[in-house]
Formats: sequence, C-alpha cells, structure tokens
Amino acid sequence: MVVIGAGIAGLSCARALSPTPVRILEREDCPGGLARSYAMNGFTFDYTGHLLHLHDPSATRFIRSLLKGNLNECSRNAWIFSNRVFTRYPFQANLYGLPPRVIAECFQGLREAVKRAGRTSNDDLRYFDRWCLRKFGRGISRHFMFPYNRKLWNVSPSRLTAEWCGPFVPQPRLEDVLAGALTDQTKGFGYNVKFFYPRRGGIQAFSTALARPLDDVRYSSDVRKIMWKEKRLILSSGEEIPYRCLVSTMPLTDLVERLEPSVNSLSQAARRLKWTSVMCLNLGVDRPRVSDRSWVYFPEKEFVFYRVGFPVTFSRFVAPAECSSLYVEVSFSPGRPPDQKKLFSRIRKDLIRSGILRAQDDFPAVSFVPIDCAYVVYDRERSRALDAIFPALHRMGIYSIGRYGAWKYSFMEEAVLDGRRTAEAVLKRYPR
Repeated sequence: MVVIGAGIAGLSCARALSPTPVRILEREDCPGGLARSYAMNGFTFDYTGHLLHLHDPSATRFIRSLLKGNLNECSRNAWIFSNRVFTRYPFQANLYGLPPRVIAECFQGLREAVKRAGRTSNDDLRYFDRWCLRKFGRGISRHFMFPYNRKLWNVSPSRLTAEWCGPFVPQPRLEDVLAGALTDQTKGFGYNVKFFYPRRGGIQAFSTALARPLDDVRYSSDVRKIMWKEKRLILSSGEEIPYRCLVSTMPLTDLVERLEPSVNSLSQAARRLKWTSVMCLNLGVDRPRVSDRSWVYFPEKEFVFYRVGFPVTFSRFVAPAECSSLYVEVSFSPGRPPDQKKLFSRIRKDLIRSGILRAQDDFPAVSFVPIDCAYVVYDRERSRALDAIFPALHRMGIYSIGRYGAWKYSFMEEAVLDGRRTAEAVLKRYPR
C-alpha cells in the first residue's frame, strides 16, 4: 500500500491500515501538509489558522491521547468588523451595536424571509445567493453573507452553491436574531463554539504526534507520474515505486494531471474544478495581547483581508513574552499572487484603520505563506466533475481523500475520520 501525502488524512489512513505495510510519500520535509508550523525569531507560526474542532467521540479520545495533555481547550471569541464597529460572530445572530438602520434592514429582511420560506422552491438550495436570501433575507445577505463570501471564495455568490454550508453557516431562530439585535448576547452558535489547540509547538505538534509511530514515511519525495495501468509511481528523482493500492491526499486536480497515460474524460472533468488561493501573512508584534479575540471577519471591500486571527489567544507559548502574533488572510485568484511588499503596506494600513494595530508597533517577525489550493470552490460544475472522476479512480485502485483529495470544505477531525473510513474500504477490497 502507498499513501501520497503525510497530511492529516494520509497519516490517519496509514495508521488505520496497520499492521499492513504502508509507505507514505511526502513532498515536504515534515508531516502535516498544510497543518504544520514553523519557528521564526521566537514565534511559532502555522500555515494560517488551524484549529481542532472535535465532535466525534472516538476522534476526540484519539486526539487527546495523541497530545497527552499538550492541548488547550478554547472558547471561541470571534467578531466581525463592519460599519466601523465590532459585532459578535455570527453576524446573523448578533446585530447589536450596528447602526439602527442596518439592524432594522437586517431584521425586517429576515422576517420577510421566514414568511416566504414555505413558498420557496427547494431548487434554490443549488444557488448560494438564493439560499442566503431564503434563509436570512436581503439585509443580512447584503451586509455580510454576500460581501464576505465574495472575498473568501474570490467569486460571485451567484456562482456558488449552498452544498458546503451545512455546519459552517449557523442558522439561528428568529427569536435568537431578535435577542441578538436588542442585547449583546453571548449565546454560542455554530460548530466551533469550543475548539482545541496544542499548548506548545503549534498545530505541528498534532501532525508530528500522528506521524510518530509510522516507520516508512519518506519526506522530500514528490510524485510526478502515476502509471496506473502498471501500478507504479515515478518520483521527481526518477525513482520508481510499485504499489498494490494507492491512497492520494494531493489536490484532486494534481492527481488527475499525474495519471499516465492520461484519461481525456478525467482531464476534462478536472478542468471544470475551481479553487481559490490564499496569501497568509504571519506577523509577530512587539506588544503583548494585541487582542483578546480569537479572530475577526472583515466583509467589506475597503479591507484587503477577509480574516485576522490571534494565535496567542489559543496558546501563550506561540510568541515570546510581551509579544503577540497575528495571521492575516487575503484570497487571490490561482496563479496571480499579490506583490508581497505592496500587500504588507496595505495590510498594515488596514490593521491600523481597524484599530487592531498601532502606528508605532514594531514587527520582530514578518512572514508570508502563499497557499495555492486553499479553498475548493463549490460551483455548479463541481458535483458533475466529481461524479465523473471518483468512480474512474476507484476502478483504477486509487482512493483520493481528505480536504483536497476529496475536493471539499472540511476540518481536521473530518480528515482523521476520512483516513479511517478509507482504510476500512481498502482492507475490504485488498484483504491482508
């Protein structure tokens, strides 16, 4: 058995396949995929924000046992900055503090949406913009749902479907929205009210612990060709590696591109898949406790970033004493990364305008992390493309899993469970 990628899904799968011999090929020099960390001038930075959202009892027990006490439990303290004020997340349940005209527009729009709900076609769920109008009304959609998701996905909301929303977009009751319009309520909504993060070592601590018992992980091993008829892999070094069954966690588009011989129908389907890229700025600040918030969303166009997070609120050990750190996320179209020098200047100005930074702040650590495939785009081409690709890969004996292998929006616990489920399927098809 061969697993491509020592990210969370690949490592989980390899562990679940034990004692079947498994070779893991990872192109980077350490485990974790994007769930990894690096040190810089006394700071520990992640490849943008990575938090453990635990819901499944077995996964929770497993992750706790892996980290053996090196785990903080955190309460979400997330906010939104719009109309020049901070309001609590989620926007739709916490209108308190916004200008009265905005509150009135949002609440009235929601009331009208509730009245229309029974008369709205289920077909609207295929369209994210229609889904937002159906669930939240025009006011909430106009002031948050549309602008924020346009910034995040880097496409118009009219091109998105609502397939990804599930647990990620809270849908409060009308009475909760009213309470959140009249008072500064602290009721939690959504899947990440509580989350976990390693006390020391950044998210890399989790990835390293997951990889520790695996004795055949080959780092700096980049797969260039998948000779699927002959069941051989060709690495960038020229080395050839045979396999009986292949599990891949690389982005699905990259996997299809590496098939040799190429399959025209799969290549055509893969070309329909879209994604957005993210430039993450990791910033060390020579000032303690820049913010007590977990992270802040920025839906408005005037700010170049869509989210700013504060890792010191997850663990005090990610920054030197008397310092803080931020991760700042800016989406961009694949293949068109922004100029980092100009972007840093813009980000600094926007952080000062929002009140997060001060003009006199010094930065003992500045690091850009470009992430090419950051979010897969849920448009109306996605499902059709996946329906064409996955059955064909299965016939080849290839399982494509994880956030990017399965081409979905998910979190780390789900990657752990994906790996386990795939291992069960592999062992059923290829008994020991």
